[in-house]
Amino acid sequence: MLKSVLRGLAAASLAVLPLTVSTPAHAAEMLPLSEAVTRLPVAAESRDGYDRDAFKHWNAGANPSDGCNTRAEVLIAEAVEPPTVGPKCRLTGGRWWSYYDQVWVTSASGLDIDHMGPLAEAWDSGASIWSAQRREAYANDLGAATSLVAVTARSNRSKSDQDPAQWLPPAAEVHCRYVAEWVGTKLRWSLSVDEAELAALREVTTGCPEQTVTYEPAP
Repeated sequence: MLKSVLRGLAAASLAVLPLTVSTPAHAAEMLPLSEAVTRLPVAAESRDGYDRDAFKHWNAGANPSDGCNTRAEVLIAEAVEPPTVGPKCRLTGGRWWSYYDQVWVTSASGLDIDHMGPLAEAWDSGASIWSAQRREAYANDLGAATSLVAVTARSNRSKSDQDPAQWLPPAAEVHCRYVAEWVGTKLRWSLSVDEAELAALREVTTGCPEQTVTYEPAP
């Protein structure tokens, strides 16, 4: 009788085991920029059917209860001197460093939140086949510090939807960092590059022997 009871308990334990085992998270990976570039899939790009509204943003951010949307959460996270957060997440004060053009900014209204990989570029490179939920996750990616960048409105609008074959930050000394963050974003989201983009990345990379790329695949 005791053996029958024990066998029954063991069977019950095995029956519920799959429900309690979680899938391991993807670990972050760090590798030299030159190697990271070789891992990028190469494919022709197409903007057919692109609509910016296909990427819902900004959403309620990482903590929907705090009243701060994704834009505000990036501004708070990237502030060198933190702003005061008032009712409805109104930001006053604070100080930011726009690394694209090496400029200090002392008003949140003077900043844009740049998608490291512009939404149109993401569409061209694979996001056109994603679900609406995945596109929203991309447009509001707070899971990687380099996906969304607080920079001057001027530099963000100069960049627009251009890839590194067409645009690099005006501050030449940050090109290695910028390209590393661009490559990391593409690897994180499994996005492709076209031939001209790849050539530009390789050209910049030759001058960045010590630069590394750190990325974690998006969930």
